[in-house]
Amino acid sequence: MGAGVNMVSGVVSDTGERTARRVLLIAGILLVAANLRGALTSVGPLLETIRRDEGLTAGQGGLLGALPLLTFAVFSPQVPRLARRVGMERLLWFALAVLAAGILLRSLPLPGLLWFGTVLLGLAIAVGNVLLPALLKRDFPDRVAPMTSLYSVTMGVVGAIVSGFAVPLAGALPGGWRTALGYLAGLALIAFAVWAPQAMGRAKPASLPVAVGRTPWRSALAWQVTGYMGLQSFGFYIVLAWFPAIMSSNGFSEENSGWLLLVLQVLGVTMSAVIPLVANKLPDQRLLASSGSLLSLSGYLGMLLAPELALFWVVVVGLASGVCFVLALLFFTLRAADSFGAAALSGMAQSIGYLFAATGPVLFGALHDTTGGWALPMIMLMISAFAQACLGMGAGRNLTVT
Repeated sequence: MGAGVNMVSGVVSDTGERTARRVLLIAGILLVAANLRGALTSVGPLLETIRRDEGLTAGQGGLLGALPLLTFAVFSPQVPRLARRVGMERLLWFALAVLAAGILLRSLPLPGLLWFGTVLLGLAIAVGNVLLPALLKRDFPDRVAPMTSLYSVTMGVVGAIVSGFAVPLAGALPGGWRTALGYLAGLALIAFAVWAPQAMGRAKPASLPVAVGRTPWRSALAWQVTGYMGLQSFGFYIVLAWFPAIMSSNGFSEENSGWLLLVLQVLGVTMSAVIPLVANKLPDQRLLASSGSLLSLSGYLGMLLAPELALFWVVVVGLASGVCFVLALLFFTLRAADSFGAAALSGMAQSIGYLFAATGPVLFGALHDTTGGWALPMIMLMISAFAQACLGMGAGRNLTVT
């Protein structure tokens, strides 16, 4: 009798322990996700203020917005290799510490640290961008869609809140925009603390399986996923960096422009919560991928032709960006056979995709400097959205990279 009770007690205890570990893992993943966008979205609403304070041209302001993307492009292919050496959990833990350091250094009033800190935080975010899809593929193979929904919503919510409150915080806090950017280091440190059990708990560092001879670089499907992701990021980071400036030039205050950017991102979050669950039930994602891209195109056209209806076009672009962004994330797992494939595809897509996307804010700003208006830059944005719709027809097929 006593032995039976002890056995039942032991089973309950083990079940409770496994549940606690699972909850802590999910909480850690969501906290990592919470740090993958805020350090970037906080810059857009403050870009004009930073430019004035630092004496930057529009092209240099665009480069500041593009620098994390260039860092993603250079570093993303190295992440799977590093993860096999030290483990995904430990690499993410180190990355969170680097992220906190980069955010703090970027906010210090010393020459060059604005740029150096931006590079550091870009390196850290690249690790999270590449490894989170692989973690979901490995630890939640039957729950990839809802977990992708959860972590993309977390990214979007935090990014939206940070961008919306960036200007009011810069005006209210001592230190201005530097303090408004620097306080985000606290969120990175919280994630660092919560993720510590995951980093310490893995005895074997090789948490990614090694698949000899398999590479996504020779796959047409992988290139279509890469192109879709790159064009989505190209448009998103242009909107993130320059939408407030476009609105300001059309009579909106800097603060109101920041709030409009907040609305845009909140709508994107709404779609990020829904689309993975819908996409997972469809035979393929071609219609979703192409229609979301064409919706973006219509929003850009509206911004150009009728900027006084900014709130309406914010709704259109926000909904479209949510669809396209979460599909780009979902493709890393849906088009991969296993966690190694997800990490390799994610690394490839984010390397090439972000390298292309990095040209967006710079080129957009340079075209504005050259022409003195927004027409040509917006036409460029519309062309990219149409190309994205075409690539979505390939990336959305129900196939895996082999």
